[in-house]
Amino acid sequence: MTVLENDQIRFGANLTLGGAITLLSTKDGPNMINSHDWGRQIQMSFYSGPQPFEPNGKKPAGHWKQLGWNPIQSGDFGGNTSTILEHKNDGKRIYVKCRPMHWPLNNQPAQCTFECVYKIDGNVVDVTSRLTNARDDKTQYGARSQELPALYSNGPWYKIMTYKGAKPYTGGELTELSHKPENPPFPWNHFQATEEWAALVGKDNNGFGVWTPGLQSYLGGFAGKPGSGGPKSSPTGYLAPLHMEILDHNIVYTYRYRLIVGSLDEIRSYVYKHRSKAPSLSFAFKSDRQHWHFRNAADQGMPLKGAWPIQLEQNNPNIVSPPFCIDASTIKTVTIRAGFKTGEKKARLTWAKHGNKKPNPEDVISFPVVSDGVTRDYRIKVADHEQWQGVITRLTLKPCRKGGPGKYVRVAAIRSE
Repeated sequence: MTVLENDQIRFGANLTLGGAITLLSTKDGPNMINSHDWGRQIQMSFYSGPQPFEPNGKKPAGHWKQLGWNPIQSGDFGGNTSTILEHKNDGKRIYVKCRPMHWPLNNQPAQCTFECVYKIDGNVVDVTSRLTNARDDKTQYGARSQELPALYSNGPWYKIMTYKGAKPYTGGELTELSHKPENPPFPWNHFQATEEWAALVGKDNNGFGVWTPGLQSYLGGFAGKPGSGGPKSSPTGYLAPLHMEILDHNIVYTYRYRLIVGSLDEIRSYVYKHRSKAPSLSFAFKSDRQHWHFRNAADQGMPLKGAWPIQLEQNNPNIVSPPFCIDASTIKTVTIRAGFKTGEKKARLTWAKHGNKKPNPEDVISFPVVSDGVTRDYRIKVADHEQWQGVITRLTLKPCRKGGPGKYVRVAAIRSE
């Protein structure tokens, strides 16, 4: 264990488990992090294809084969641990680099590295994590939900609390997430945390929260009997902030999150104080996908070079935004800066509203495009559409209906006014 502590909290990363977090507590309080097996802790975890993932014919455990390519920081289901490649602790900052293991396979190191930088400030742990891929398999697999990070608490911290409403950052009533799975036998529930944080707390509403700025999609639940148990016990709470991401064979993917120890009021107050105050849409695809993903399409991978060229060889391609939460009345125009080469005269923009997982059929605007590949600004007056109302939570660009060889769209930016 390599430890950082101050007068408020204690934090520890386990060097036997790839530097995953296995200790988080108040200065004199009990450890809140569960380590029943190597799939728990607070750790990095990623997903891609193929499903099942069978390197050199090696078979995954039957129970986990649906996970596909799944390197995690601690180790695998068989108890084999990840290998630390480098670590430093200067008393203010911990750096760890490891070779992760594939959770569904027995003793299969991954063709990637994980890096974490841990710092503490008051009651907060500030974490920056990086995946560096070096896969032999250069196939582009579809977008998967990535745990950023995966968090597991001990049994006493069983209440999952968040704000799910349509008016974030106004002090509205918090929601306790149900432990009952919405889609059994899958044990966890999806939810949109519109204030971008969620917490695992005890009956006294003290515990820890996770805040991954810019991210609102979450997964969470509790397994076992809530209310008791320690780090080696089976009962556990689970939380994971999620982004849908395509993980290219050579991608370098970095994210940052904070662990906030304390009461629900302290957790929420910290997010309110440090959050971005700009509730507008502004995506510039200069070097990466900006957490957007596509279906029925392809690209050439990362990094981008000033814009996002997307190949449209399949029918009905969709380009989908990450979740957000913005009052429709604050947006008059959505501008798409892009070059279309589709052979069609129109593209479509659809949107989802708060409380709906998918756009309603009427929530769509068709807009004219010039199919010559030249980059232009397409200004879509969304405020003129009678269905542009309420709270908007997602956009989808549908560049064409029929795909084919040589068809593409090159998206430079999407922004609101």
